[in-house]
Amino acid sequence: MFTGIIEAVGTLVALEPRGSQVGLAIDAPAIAPGVRVGDSLAVNGACLTVTKIEAGRLHFDAVRETLARTSLGDQCVGARVNVERAMRADGRLDGHIVQGHVDGTGRVDALERDGDDVRLRIRCDAEIARYLVPKGSVAIDGVSLTVVSVSDREFDVALIPHTLAETNLGDRKPGDHVNLEADVLGKYVVHYLERTRS
Repeated sequence: MFTGIIEAVGTLVALEPRGSQVGLAIDAPAIAPGVRVGDSLAVNGACLTVTKIEAGRLHFDAVRETLARTSLGDQCVGARVNVERAMRADGRLDGHIVQGHVDGTGRVDALERDGDDVRLRIRCDAEIARYLVPKGSVAIDGVSLTVVSVSDREFDVALIPHTLAETNLGDRKPGDHVNLEADVLGKYVVHYLERTRS
């Protein structure tokens, strides 16, 4: 489990096709010393297992399901990626419950700046939008954010300067794909209501 509070922005240094899988290598020297092989890390919000560590570089394998459901396979070498280690049982939950199980991708519709006020608008499938509510939580590329408004296939969030400085969301431009994970509590509520109605 993760919190959506990004610990480091790493750099994707290798993408290696291996049949139906892709090997990823990420330079993340700020957190690598505290990581062990077998640890779960969220990379742009997708939970991946560390398979090797060398000189501040973390290695992962992404399987077909991960590549199909996330934007990781679309990334290019040199891309900046958000990285978060799994939450410790005695840690603070500063963001919201993020599983690292990406629901799907969305497309950046606009990144509008008006001084320090920055709005990020995302187009997404109705299947994801149905779980979002104003003032509820959503993870965009692993970043815990508060939904400002939502419609059938679109929502927007406000980004504060700290978020822009400490994550890769400030790099985003219209047309970019981002990983989305709706709040798991909302998904359970919707699922429960649908089952009880039927």
